[in-house]
Amino acid sequence: MGSFSVWHWLIVLAVVLIFFGRGKIPELMGDVAKGIKNFKKGMAEEDTADKSSTVEHKADEVK
Repeated sequence: MGSFSVWHWLIVLAVVLIFFGRGKIPELMGDVAKGIKNFKKGMAEEDTADKSSTVEHKADEVK
């Protein structure tokens, strides 16, 4: 009862294709990929900003 058979997965796939259509799924995956890429870019920019502020803060302490 806990596992799904091949027939269950085929039915789920058919329902997803009916709801979203063939062209909509690649667009959705592309949007997800762009979101992940932008998230990683934002995290990298945040790390760079944190490092530069730490360097500036240490330079102020030395003076």
